Amino acid sequence: MQIFSVEGMTCGHCVRAVTQAVQDEDSTASVEVDLAAKEVRVASSLPSEKVIQLITEEGYIAKLA
Repeated sequence: MQIFSVEGMTCGHCVRAVTQAVQDEDSTASVEVDLAAKEVRVASSLPSEKVIQLITEEGYIAKLA
């Protein structure tokens, strides 16, 4: 499980956008978003750099927590 700190997420749309971006690359990925903590937890075979890239492409600022 990789944990990312993500800035800019505020609503359900943000959760869906981030989840879909990761699952489009890895359909078996498990994505859990905690808006209050500004955290995204991802269980995937994707490298952390790729997950950060995907989240960034959705317009959010992401880094490893």
